Amino acid sequence: MEIFYPPHIDREIESLIERIYPPSVCIDNDSCRDCTVVMVDSANKYGILLEMVQVLTDLDLIISKSYISSDGGWFMDVFYVTDQAGNKLTDEKLMIRIQQELYATRSKGDISRDTEEAECEEEEGPQAQKKVSIENTALEMSGVDRPGLLSEVSAVLVDLGCMVTSATGWTHNDRAACIFYVEDESKPGPIKDPIWLAQVKEQVESVLEARGGKEERKSVRLSTLGAGRTHTERRLHQLMYADRDYESCRACHVDSSGDHNGTHVSIVKCKEREYWVVNVRCRDRLKLLFDTVCVLTDMHYVVFHAAIRSKKSIADQEYFIRHMADNSVLDSDNERQKLVLCLTAAIERRVSHVCPVNPSMKGLRVDIRTENRVGLLSKVSRVFRENGLSISRLEIGTEGKDAVGSFVVTDCSGEEVNINIEELVRQESGGSVVIDQNSSYSVPQSVISESETKSSIEAKPRFSLGNMLWSQIERLSGNFGPIRS
Repeated sequence: MEIFYPPHIDREIESLIERIYPPSVCIDNDSCRDCTVVMVDSANKYGILLEMVQVLTDLDLIISKSYISSDGGWFMDVFYVTDQAGNKLTDEKLMIRIQQELYATRSKGDISRDTEEAECEEEEGPQAQKKVSIENTALEMSGVDRPGLLSEVSAVLVDLGCMVTSATGWTHNDRAACIFYVEDESKPGPIKDPIWLAQVKEQVESVLEARGGKEERKSVRLSTLGAGRTHTERRLHQLMYADRDYESCRACHVDSSGDHNGTHVSIVKCKEREYWVVNVRCRDRLKLLFDTVCVLTDMHYVVFHAAIRSKKSIADQEYFIRHMADNSVLDSDNERQKLVLCLTAAIERRVSHVCPVNPSMKGLRVDIRTENRVGLLSKVSRVFRENGLSISRLEIGTEGKDAVGSFVVTDCSGEEVNINIEELVRQESGGSVVIDQNSSYSVPQSVISESETKSSIEAKPRFSLGNMLWSQIERLSGNFGPIRS
């Protein structure tokens, strides 16, 4: 992926602006009946919108509506949030924590930076497990997906004396990306031996070449990154974008109107203000805003205004954007189509849990909790491989001495996953295992059916959320004071 460096801004000048105009975070429980309203005012900087959204999603908050404005040198964002149960926030400690985390984003480095190495810093945030640990080496890989890939890679790591402390992986359009955090199995800490690291890289590359050959597009990288500078899910988006997983969306017949599997993306130009207006409509789910803002940031588009809302499990997002380097980029039909494909791919990556052989067959989620030990991931993934199952999504980490994780698996032959897999995994892992046929990121069918979703997306006339932006911000900006619960 091409690395883009934004214009240099003297940190001392930026710090002076922040001291003169310090950021303001207001949390209000009175302005809205159903949601807690979080309003952020701050001096503007590149990537700040993604930073704010990242903080809220990492705290497991649901953003149901948002109004964003960052024209000029000032940034103002209004988020309507609830907890996972759909309730307003009432925990005073959580609200203080939100303020602290949003303030802290101003003092952190640029989260969009993509470097081989970064200065190691102590991580004090509440979601440190989602960041790259300073005590582990990060192994990033991407390439063609195939059944048993994770099992083979994790077996190689065990053979080379590496212990996987956490791992997250996605698959989409026959491509796979995964990030392993590994350390020396004999002692905690990053692996610094260059010969050892070279062996790991060579062996993992051999596994990726086993199906597609040396000419197959792939990427393997080992690095020690500073905590707080790299966000795991952000990196997965970057890896899959660099691997061009969005190109397969073109083969799936994204039509000229931007429709693909119930997701609609359109791009038009606002000539009077030289903005490009991007409209997205799709099924709502957790972290949807984070995923779409990620791809806009990684493609070097700046969001000047935006309005987001979800209603009856349908999400509408409207962005007013410009390209950082050349705003005429989107004058090209090919570039507009690329942006449509990339947004579609970003929306699908987290929830692409259908069987590639039989798209009507959804994946089965397997949750495990057991004592953490060397080779655990290799053993569990081998059980899936030996039973003809492919892992389409992975997330595993540690809580104290326990390993806690989720696997979404599909049957390679297109049949239903045999629920006996629960007992087989339990026998191998020695801990508790729970299966769930509904992905944690799916909208429950009791809320809205698939046919109702499709018809509402296609039939409902589009409205412009941008027209509501300023009136909403002006109405809300006068209502904020100290935290009230």
